[in-house]
Amino acid sequence: MRKAHTKEPGTGSTLIGYARVSTPEQRLDMQTEALEAAGCQCVFTDVASGAKADRPGLDKALAYLREGDTLVVWKIDRLGRSVSHLVQIIEGLRERGVAFRSLNDAALDTTTPNGRLMFNLFAILADFERELIRERTKAGLASARARGRSGGRRPVVTAAKLERANKLMGQGLTVREAAAAIKVGKTALYAALRENAEQTSED
Repeated sequence: MRKAHTKEPGTGSTLIGYARVSTPEQRLDMQTEALEAAGCQCVFTDVASGAKADRPGLDKALAYLREGDTLVVWKIDRLGRSVSHLVQIIEGLRERGVAFRSLNDAALDTTTPNGRLMFNLFAILADFERELIRERTKAGLASARARGRSGGRRPVVTAAKLERANKLMGQGLTVREAAAAIKVGKTALYAALRENAEQTSED
C-alpha cells in the first residue's frame, strides 16, 4: 500500500485507489502513479491474475472504504475477475454509499450524472443476475425431485434399498438393524422413510 496525502478538490470525498497486475514481471508504477495523481489518499495493490479469487489487496481496499468515499481504479478490468464479480462489487459499493470511478473508462464515474446512471444499470444487472440464479436453483431442485433426488445429489437410500428395508422391518428388524443390513446410516433411512410416508399421504 502506498500513500499520497491528498483529497479531491472541492468534494470532500476521500479517494481510495486500487491497482492490480497479473504477474510479478509487470509493474504497478503506471497505475499507482496515475491513481495518486488523481488524488487517491491510499492505493491498495495486488499481483494476481484476472481469474484469481484470492486478492488480499482488494479485500483490504473494500474493508477500508467508508460511506462517502470513492474507490478509484486505473481501468475497470483491474477490478473484477468476471462480469458477475464486477457487478457484485459495484453493487456492494452502491449499497454502502461508496462512489466508484475508473480513470480510463469515462462513463464509469459515479460522481457524475452519467456515471450514476451507469451505477443504476449495474444495480439492475445485479438484480437480474440474482433472479436468474434463483430461477435456475428452483428449476434444478424441481428436476431433482422429479428424479427422486434431493438437492440434486444422488440419494443415499435408493428406491430398491428402501423397499428392502421395509421388507426387513416387516420381518421384525428395527430401523437401526435394517439400515445396517442395507449399508446406510440410520438417520438416512429415517429420512427416506419419512419422505416416502409424506409422498404416500399426498397421493
